[in-house]
Amino acid sequence: MIRSLLTHLTLLVLFASATIAADAPNTLTEAEKSAGWKLLFDGKTNAGWVGVGKTEFPPKGWSVVNGVLLHTDDAGGGDIVTSEQYEDFELSWEWKIGPGGNSGIKYNLAEPTKATGFEYQLMDDANHADGKRGSHQTGGLYDLLEPTGKSLKPIGEWNHSRILVNGNHVEHWLNGVKTATFEIGSPELKTAIAKSKYKAQPRFGEKAKSPILIQDHGDEVAIRSMKLRVLPGK
Repeated sequence: MIRSLLTHLTLLVLFASATIAADAPNTLTEAEKSAGWKLLFDGKTNAGWVGVGKTEFPPKGWSVVNGVLLHTDDAGGGDIVTSEQYEDFELSWEWKIGPGGNSGIKYNLAEPTKATGFEYQLMDDANHADGKRGSHQTGGLYDLLEPTGKSLKPIGEWNHSRILVNGNHVEHWLNGVKTATFEIGSPELKTAIAKSKYKAQPRFGEKAKSPILIQDHGDEVAIRSMKLRVLPGK
């Protein structure tokens, strides 16, 4: 009886340990590795990231602290990008924003060395002045499409976001809910671009292979568990 109880307790401990390991930030499960996922941030270094238009990581503003890629308020540094470029992919990450904060993840950049491209908005919608503008809210396609059905966690809690780009089909997800979907080159998207701040930008909205960019908007933002898998494209 005692041996059976001890065996049962041992199995519970092993199961709990396995669960913790699987959920640990900045790690990949065996299933994810088999599916082609890779970490864009290893939780320890800034490897694989450089300043936009540069060849090195910014010497200030950005740092790696306790498994988090962190930008500090008003610390400068500028936007950072992956050293590799992607065209069709699924991107997943966790993030927190500072009070009244604003940042974003950009992709499909019109030029790899510049910061103009589609933006998945990351923002404290409740306390930032821009949070009242529909297409500027978290989970939307910045200045183009308002997010729908979004459920944003309170400041201080981790949100989970996802971007899928497969051929011309694009989706934004926030905490398990699809918040935006569109087709690159569609009449609907072209109409939205024509009414936006990007209307005079050359090649904006065209399908492009580019780095993934994390925006420095002068506010505190924390990123972890950022991972990506390349898709075959449609």
